[in-house]
Amino acid sequence: MTERSWLTETDELAAELDAPDIVIIDASWYMPGDGKDAQAEYLEEHIPGAIFFDIDEIADLKSSLPHMLPPPEKFSSRMRSMGIGDGSRIVVYDSKGIFSAARVWWTFRVMGVEDVTVLNGGLPKWKREGLPLESGEPRLRSARHFTSRRNADLVRDVSDMQALLKDHSAEIVDARSADRFEGRVPEPRPGLRSGHIPGAHNVPYGKLLKQDGTLKSTAELEALFSEAGVDLTKPVVTSCGSGITASVLALALATMGHRRTAVYDGSWAEWGADQSLPVETG
Repeated sequence: MTERSWLTETDELAAELDAPDIVIIDASWYMPGDGKDAQAEYLEEHIPGAIFFDIDEIADLKSSLPHMLPPPEKFSSRMRSMGIGDGSRIVVYDSKGIFSAARVWWTFRVMGVEDVTVLNGGLPKWKREGLPLESGEPRLRSARHFTSRRNADLVRDVSDMQALLKDHSAEIVDARSADRFEGRVPEPRPGLRSGHIPGAHNVPYGKLLKQDGTLKSTAELEALFSEAGVDLTKPVVTSCGSGITASVLALALATMGHRRTAVYDGSWAEWGADQSLPVETG
């Protein structure tokens, strides 16, 4: 059995733009400090037929933490109204290459959807290749039946992480920059301590990408994880600042055929804010 591909190439998507079962999602997102508006950029230009997925709104708005996973009922109702149904083939992209698209890919998988891929190289590669774009609001899609079945294997919460510190049953891999991981620079979110979860390994997500924003080869990815001291025979839990770039690591591990990968949804936004939890630096 061959590994299924979690990536769609730009030429593959271009050839299938009119396929009735394809749903293209623009999952562009920026850090609050970036001063950019992903939804406004989407209205200016997007891949034809794409619909915008608002990561900060299709989330658990009752949580004090940023863009935590939404309850399955909320996710289902948003997907139905967006015209995404059971049996849709979903392709997710973002404006940076491979960045926030991975978070939405992972969210669909947590909600039980496996027919979801990330556009390799995203909108930048699509535009470089001169492929078609459109602007304005998307055409309305008719509501579809969508069923969420939460796959708890793909998510970890803070109590799971505390248990991991005791039993070492999985490797923790942090996607933030080395400076943030080692605690040499303050966190971009106010009120968070600097450093990382004790025993975590550091694989900054940018290292997984080639210059053109596409994912590196399996052999290159395996080398990066092994150089960081990650034992890939064990399950892996990925973490980052707020669960966005941790999903890039999860995507890379999935393309490598690593089957036991979860994302710590609260990530450093949760761990770094809780004074009772241990922190390591250096």
